[in-house]
Amino acid sequence: MTTESAGTETPASGGVDKAGIVIAALLAAVALVLVYDANQIVATTMYGMGPQVMPVVIAIGLGILALANLIDALRGNLPPRESSDPKAVLLILAGLALLIAIIGFGGGFILATTALFVTTSAAFGRRAFVTDLVIGAVLTTLIYLAFDRLLTLSLPAGPLERLL
Repeated sequence: MTTESAGTETPASGGVDKAGIVIAALLAAVALVLVYDANQIVATTMYGMGPQVMPVVIAIGLGILALANLIDALRGNLPPRESSDPKAVLLILAGLALLIAIIGFGGGFILATTALFVTTSAAFGRRAFVTDLVIGAVLTTLIYLAFDRLLTLSLPAGPLERLL
């Protein structure tokens, strides 16, 4: 027995949700990749926490999400899914590609993350491009300054970061 929501079918309460199990497996796989990758980082500190700690913390969170998702999928408690919007997915993927390209070509954190912010807000249906561009630039500049000045952690530097 299935219920229909926006053109896709999901099991009724009590049935196993196969897509939910796949999502749980993907979350667990990402967590395992993060742990493996964290173990490949060479520790540069003789004491305290090194750079490998944060990926492990994120992996633990993903592992908890995977387990919770698996339990709900096996019980059939996941909410019905809506039909996918390929335009939204493509906008987010384009934003991620822009992020990688801008950082790869030396554009820096502020430009790259602003591009991701604008494409993600467009994917969620906002049509205020200029406003989102300004909000993204201000937020990412503040984030950059917090990491650079307060936490003394380096982020990818580009022309804007060199001006600060």
